[in-house]
Amino acid sequence: MGKGKGKGMGKDMSTAARKRIVVVGHGMVGHRFAQAAIERGLTETHDVVIFGEEPRAAYDRVALTSWFGQGAEALSLLPGGEYDDPRVRLVLDSVVTEIDRVARTVTVVSPPSAVGDLLANPGAVTVHDYDVLVLATGAAPFVPPVEGRGKDGCFVYRTIEDLEAIRAAGVAATSGVVIGGGLLGLEAANALVQLGLETHVVEMAPRLMPVQLDGAAGSTLVRHVERLGVTVHTGVVTEEIEGAESVTGLRMRQAGTEAGAPTEVVDAQVVVFSAGIRPRDALARECDLRVAERGGILVDAQCRTADPAIFAVGECAAPGGRMYGLVAPGYAMAEVVVDALLDGPGTFTGADMSTKLKLLGVDVASFGDAFATTDGALELTYADAVAGVYKKLVVSEDGTRLLGGILVGDASAYGVLRPMVSSGIALPDNPEQLILPVGGGVRLGMPDEAQVCSCNDVSKGDILHAVAEQGCEDVAAVKQCTRAGSTCGSCVPTVKSIIEDHFASVGKVVEKGLCEHFRLTRQELFDVVAVHGYRRFDDIVEAHGTGRGCDVCKPAIASILASQTSTHILEPATAGLQDTNDAYLANIQRNGTYSVVPRIPGGEITPEKLIVIGEVARDHGLYTKITGGQRIDLFGARMEQLPAIWRRLVDAGFESGHAYGKSLRTVKSCVGSTWCRFGVQDSVGLAIALELRYRGLRSPHKLKGGVSGCARECAEARGKDFGVIATEKGWNLYVGGNGGATPAHARLLAGDLDTPTLVSYLDRFLMYYVRTADRLQRTSTWIEHLDGGLDRVRSVVVDDSLGLGAELEAEMARHVGGYEDEWRATLEDPAKLERFVSFVNAPDTPDPSIAFTTERDQIQPVLPARIPVGAPA
Repeated sequence: MGKGKGKGMGKDMSTAARKRIVVVGHGMVGHRFAQAAIERGLTETHDVVIFGEEPRAAYDRVALTSWFGQGAEALSLLPGGEYDDPRVRLVLDSVVTEIDRVARTVTVVSPPSAVGDLLANPGAVTVHDYDVLVLATGAAPFVPPVEGRGKDGCFVYRTIEDLEAIRAAGVAATSGVVIGGGLLGLEAANALVQLGLETHVVEMAPRLMPVQLDGAAGSTLVRHVERLGVTVHTGVVTEEIEGAESVTGLRMRQAGTEAGAPTEVVDAQVVVFSAGIRPRDALARECDLRVAERGGILVDAQCRTADPAIFAVGECAAPGGRMYGLVAPGYAMAEVVVDALLDGPGTFTGADMSTKLKLLGVDVASFGDAFATTDGALELTYADAVAGVYKKLVVSEDGTRLLGGILVGDASAYGVLRPMVSSGIALPDNPEQLILPVGGGVRLGMPDEAQVCSCNDVSKGDILHAVAEQGCEDVAAVKQCTRAGSTCGSCVPTVKSIIEDHFASVGKVVEKGLCEHFRLTRQELFDVVAVHGYRRFDDIVEAHGTGRGCDVCKPAIASILASQTSTHILEPATAGLQDTNDAYLANIQRNGTYSVVPRIPGGEITPEKLIVIGEVARDHGLYTKITGGQRIDLFGARMEQLPAIWRRLVDAGFESGHAYGKSLRTVKSCVGSTWCRFGVQDSVGLAIALELRYRGLRSPHKLKGGVSGCARECAEARGKDFGVIATEKGWNLYVGGNGGATPAHARLLAGDLDTPTLVSYLDRFLMYYVRTADRLQRTSTWIEHLDGGLDRVRSVVVDDSLGLGAELEAEMARHVGGYEDEWRATLEDPAKLERFVSFVNAPDTPDPSIAFTTERDQIQPVLPARIPVGAPA
């Protein structure tokens, strides 16, 4: 329901000379105009009245999909619904239907409760004078003229109300299709995935995100997206949306073919149009303001229309005949109009169209001249198909300047690279180092005028001024002061680095809190829990934090509590802190089933246990696979099947392999001296002993180990967090290795160790890591970030320079002594077993959307819409 705020909206203002600005639209850009008007003193001479047609104040459309998990309040840009300055009035749920340029009035249609005592004239239709009119009407989703587009089940993706309608339709649906594979289309696909629907994306271009990505980048993105269960159809056009009154499917054919060509039908009950946007310029057209050929209100460099009293900003405007579909240019236009009304010189001459988003969990960035259209431009590319990473830099012909680039799968360098384009920073001698897995740090060479936040036009100098002159000491304060990082958030890592670098340069301690609820680091929280003996998250946040916690601090503290107390993670005090996998002691898979991974220490297993695994897989219809960690994974278990499966495995002597937790996974081994003619030590025996010792150890990130029986390194120990390689004299211990997107080779910590010394060093190393690493920090990154790096680790672990050796070993001994198998304990506790149901109100009912087909004599997941007619579920 609409409502206005404050008093004095009629002509009876106490100061007759004051002018009135009417703003049509209260989206992100309309809100930014109001903020700038207040901040720059425009409200000292002008009253501002804003009419918004939605029932709520401006909210963050960039993060629209997060509404599913966080709700509307978290997205709101004006949580209280009113501005602190009483000279700015907001009226919601109100539509401006007409502009009278001669009389300088607007006609507003509002529900009766939106007027009454708030507007000068009671009733649903009111007329309001203006001295200045600012059009911020935004854009509307484009719905292509597809046959069937008006059927029930067809939606657009633009507002919270749209999402509410999509969610309601998703309750009875099993699959959905998004028409459009651009930025908004992939956001819409993410929404359908979160609703549990089989999701398809249909894109007419030959690749996803065709405006931002080249062919190689698009292919990399497709691989990422399809791994998440989304089916991508590129190079196709929609011919018809099928169904009588409601959607039953979507018919498509190859792009470039004529009507009547072969078609393909995708079953769907929900269709979301996300095929672009069109400027909402109808008001301007109706009052004879000039519009661009392809839509949008024509404005000059100060965003003024042909009528000097009317301005247009954001997606409805077309400076130079071009519409800008991102929020950053709209913010810049809003600032320009405020400057113009203050008789300032500001102009809008174009905008940075760089983009960085996380789409369906995949980092994607495009900036500058991404397609190398500049004469003589050269391209440098790095691709890792296994890790799903693609990076491209476009550089000038002489190789001295960065012109643009594309990043997919790993966009961590975006915060450094994008400012290099706008500031003209000279490239290093080896520019390829900027995109290789181990890159160089170039931000220190960034000049003060380099733009860091393109959304809000904030430079490095602005950030330094906020820190040095305005007392901002952390990212949150800089956001509030400059707005850097407050819109899309992609520049936050760079903002943080600038703050830290400045404080380091002046000798000031840098704030590195875990999250907004704790100013303490993970290491400090670890010590706090140890000293005070806390056992409950609520006690910790009450004593040392604020608020109720978040998905960052809750799992981190749950891990700390588990590593210190060896308490079962599903105890009432900590069960609610766990992430999805830990909450069910299993990894959830793409079709909603779970994997079962029993521990097989060192990869050694008896025939009897092998038979049990085979029987369990056969009886429960599970997919089986031998993994690179030398164990057997069973896939396709429904949630309600997990206890029965684990009961048989536990009875046969198996225990949890902790594949779901941030803890020890496996210790891989070769056969060693027992069987191999080259082996010099018993690698299997040591691997089993180490895996049984460190099993269940909760840590900042997952841990993997390996033991090789000779220098031939068949167990690949130097690719693990800790690796042991046999020598004629004993064992060499390596630390800090890992695979993944950024592989790291483990380095020698100590050599020719006897077994007791090796174990003591490993105890110290692992507990030192558990104590001091940041959340989700692998051992390799942790070592690199320690002052002194590996030498520091060697000093603490081998030389015992801090005198912590005995203490660290004692902590590990407590872990070993307190270990219990999480699945055995769960099976013995009826209260813990209550969570393993698909439907709380129907605990014996399996999820009907889960189905399988058979391939290579094993089950394969099939999403619901693909079940053949008459096939068993």
